[in-house]
Amino acid sequence: MRIVLLGAPGSGKGTQSQRLVARHGIPQVSTGDLLRAAVTEGTPLGLKAKEAMAAGRLVEDEIVLGMIRERLGEPDTAQGFILDGFPRNLVQARALDGLLRQIDQPLGAVVQLNVDYAELSRRIAGRRTCSDCGRVVNLLASTAEAAQGELCPRTGRPHHLFQRPDDNEVTVAERLRVYEAQTRPLVDYYRQQGLLRSIDAEGDIEGVSERLEAALAPPSAR
Repeated sequence: MRIVLLGAPGSGKGTQSQRLVARHGIPQVSTGDLLRAAVTEGTPLGLKAKEAMAAGRLVEDEIVLGMIRERLGEPDTAQGFILDGFPRNLVQARALDGLLRQIDQPLGAVVQLNVDYAELSRRIAGRRTCSDCGRVVNLLASTAEAAQGELCPRTGRPHHLFQRPDDNEVTVAERLRVYEAQTRPLVDYYRQQGLLRSIDAEGDIEGVSERLEAALAPPSAR
């Protein structure tokens, strides 16, 4: 199971990725996490990334791809992986295809999570993140009360929740505009490769998970 989840900000990619991790035992490969870890550890790629960020530049795709290559070489990816945060545009998608061919780990499926933009705005405005462990809680979700009562696995204390600067209604419109311009074209790109699945990602989390599992099932099992 080697997959990419596509969807606009707030579509539930992170939540569904974590449920796939728990259900199938495959890792979620987050480019953001890879960058932070590489910078913290001072790896050669991390030093290059740190230099770019310190200069106010975007981290080059070649650096990110190098980190993905290293991560996919680890034993826990043998049964598959979920790519999170990459690719974000056609240039990155084509570069990723080349990398996966080189290491003989081609994608098996790309799933588009469809959510109405009015619902996306509502979701994002209600989203809060734990500053200690990164756990995301949506105050509008039915699970919010239970999640807020959990203890942070990193500190052993209640989650310290905050609203990210880009998780407010003022910035949502711009984030969706960027998504439409840069990431939405990937839908057609992967459709042409026969990899695209598309699901309704509105409604309760369990229902979305069921639709996602059905989309990832082999054709004979659908």
